[in-house]
Amino acid sequence: MKEFYSQMNKKIYYKVVSIIIVLIMIGLLVDNPRFYELGVGYILHSILSIILIACLLLYPKYENLTFRIIIMAVTTAFLYAIFFLYQGTVSNFIFLCFIPAISILFFDSKLFYFSLMLNTLSISFTFSYILLFDKENLYFYFKQDLIGNLINFIGSQAIIYLIYHLSYVRIKKQHLYYEQLQHSERLKTTGQLAAAVAHEIRNPLTVVTGFLQLYNEKDTPFNNEIKGHFDLMIAELNNAEQVIAQFLAIAKPDKNKKMELVNVKVVLQSITELLKSYGLLHDNTIDLNVDEDCFISINHIEFKQLMINIIKNAMEASKLGDSVIIKTVRKNHFVEIKVIDYGYGMSEEELKSLGTPFYSLKSNGTGLGLMICYHIVEKYNGTINFQSSKDTGTTVTIKFPSKNNVVAGLLL
Repeated sequence: MKEFYSQMNKKIYYKVVSIIIVLIMIGLLVDNPRFYELGVGYILHSILSIILIACLLLYPKYENLTFRIIIMAVTTAFLYAIFFLYQGTVSNFIFLCFIPAISILFFDSKLFYFSLMLNTLSISFTFSYILLFDKENLYFYFKQDLIGNLINFIGSQAIIYLIYHLSYVRIKKQHLYYEQLQHSERLKTTGQLAAAVAHEIRNPLTVVTGFLQLYNEKDTPFNNEIKGHFDLMIAELNNAEQVIAQFLAIAKPDKNKKMELVNVKVVLQSITELLKSYGLLHDNTIDLNVDEDCFISINHIEFKQLMINIIKNAMEASKLGDSVIIKTVRKNHFVEIKVIDYGYGMSEEELKSLGTPFYSLKSNGTGLGLMICYHIVEKYNGTINFQSSKDTGTTVTIKFPSKNNVVAGLLL
């Protein structure tokens, strides 16, 4: 919620808080039947009012879950104190019913469930107290229809939960849309940059590489040490060429690439064989567990490019001697591919940055490989999801629409 507290939103927040403070002070000082007694009840009311006001004023400076819980606990204590201190005001019960609604304003699911649980426990204690100890019938309106009041309370909590759930789902959708928009903007920016500079860079690189290859021939007057330097320069220029090729793949994707009916098991088996030798460098193995009859509609080459990139990343992130597990199952109308490693893992901040141009956890990485993976998955109506935590590993889940019904139709 950091963006919530822009300078303008802070002003709005403090204006609303000012209104709440005025209402609290009016309740404390204006026409209060306990004002002239200055007894324990009024002192408690005053203390809770001051604490609540202080919490509301300090919240923008200490915005975290702990402080939100403190605010909700103080608010609950304040409203229940008002309910017990001023028995004649029947409307106080309405405020008790809607305490969890306050937590919705903080857009925090943990806080909402905490508030809902706290209010349920508090109201249970309140009903029990009135039923067992209210001998003077101070809360006669409860005793006259105890079951009805209890049903009203349960109904109010159900309505609040429904409001929370609908709001939370909508916020989640907006957040997802915002992330997709950011990703699209990153692709657009990278594509524009690639289109602007890739060809201009490629031309001089081609010339330089050609002359280095010419100077590196056997009949040139350079010694082996200098020729070794030429080999190194050519290799680095080839790396630069690959980066440019990745730029161009994003800038001008080939939408006309042939889509094929791909047997996922066959492709993953060929990739596993291909990467076995790469795994030997790090003493890593690949455990493949693929269901039969998993078919998707995708360009064969792009699918191999996607899976090689993901599996290589998993192997490079794994510790010495660890295995990379690949599982593929068919669920409903989707083929789900999981690539699991038990390596170093990633933090939440690192996960959020995945797919960003030039962001890579590798020392020599460009971040474009994973960006292309996102692009391929999106292109064929799939989804890709990363779950990771530090020192426990990473699970990459890729889903594509299943085309098993097409295969079944061909066999008939």
